[in-house]
Amino acid sequence: MGLCYPGRLARGGDAPPRPECGRLWQGRLRAAMPAIRLTLLVGSHAILYHLGKGAMEERVRGFGAFLPERFPLPHPSWRTRAWAARRPWFETEVIPALRAAFAAALSEQGDTT
Repeated sequence: MGLCYPGRLARGGDAPPRPECGRLWQGRLRAAMPAIRLTLLVGSHAILYHLGKGAMEERVRGFGAFLPERFPLPHPSWRTRAWAARRPWFETEVIPALRAAFAAALSEQGDTT
């Protein structure tokens, strides 16, 4: 999203990313790394920023619609383990597809055509 830490919320957890950070850094980072083949959208804030409004679960489950350029994922945390345990499709469908997308992006790394 950006290179700025937004601080903590009063009730705990990190505050959402500051909008000006994404506007400041996203274009610059993309311009500096034009050969990026796969972008992992990790967490609801990244998914919202790149894909627009929509439920995180729907975006993660519908990952195929965003391939090969983007792959939406939940933020890794202790909460995600419980979330994934209630959604067996995450381990059986999403994780293998993530591995395949990552391998494909790496195998294309030297390809300039």
